[in-house]
Amino acid sequence: MGRKPGILLIGHGSRDRRWVALADGLAAEVRELLPAEVPVEAAFLELVEGRLIRDGIDRLERAGVTDMFVIPLFVSSGSHHVREIRQAFGCGLAEVGPDEELQNGFAPFRVSARVTFGAPMDDDAEIAEILLDRLAVLSDSADRSRESVLLIGHGRREPELLAKWQAGLGALARRVRESGGYADADFATLSPDTVADKARMMRLRRPDAALLAVPVFLSEGYFTKTVIPQRLMGLGCRYGGTALLPHPGAARWAARQAREWLAAARF
Repeated sequence: MGRKPGILLIGHGSRDRRWVALADGLAAEVRELLPAEVPVEAAFLELVEGRLIRDGIDRLERAGVTDMFVIPLFVSSGSHHVREIRQAFGCGLAEVGPDEELQNGFAPFRVSARVTFGAPMDDDAEIAEILLDRLAVLSDSADRSRESVLLIGHGRREPELLAKWQAGLGALARRVRESGGYADADFATLSPDTVADKARMMRLRRPDAALLAVPVFLSEGYFTKTVIPQRLMGLGCRYGGTALLPHPGAARWAARQAREWLAAARF
């Protein structure tokens, strides 16, 4: 029997049908960028009845998939959900301690296909491209050396997860500064809350530069529309609340990972 590859995109899920539509739209774009014989499914961690991870696995296996590439549709390796999903697929158990192994709330997934786990967005070049497009809308100067950039991500309070958030956001800020030619770029998190401190620090470093702030969130919602504007209040930042999705760079990010896997697995 021959091998057949398939791609499973896994997002968090939401009761808001717009979020589901964003994920489905991304899956459709990825499908267009890959060979026609490679099925692509979007599934969700929770809240979307009939579209959970188990359902996505079943759809791919019914389509004859023998080798499955799982792409976590999350911003950071520091997301505890990424760790949970990896565990449930039997991948990356060595990354957590013995007391944590039963805390993910999942029973292990029953999967007949051979599973390879991909990577979340972190500091990939395609994600920097999206942020540069979002910043271009905020900019009012042809001279980017007169502007600084503050990226704002969610973060986590657990030290080992926070370290991954910081590493990814820090590297992403460097990409944005270097590619965009900005005077300065840095990041802040909501948890722990470092937004005001980082904004003030950046003002001290480059008092002559306008400060542009953008969210590093997959979709727009409570955090991008309410929490971040509240944290930025009185700090004199120019804020653009547009999230990462939708944007063709997200499909290019996922499709690049998938193509690299297909090539390495010699399909």
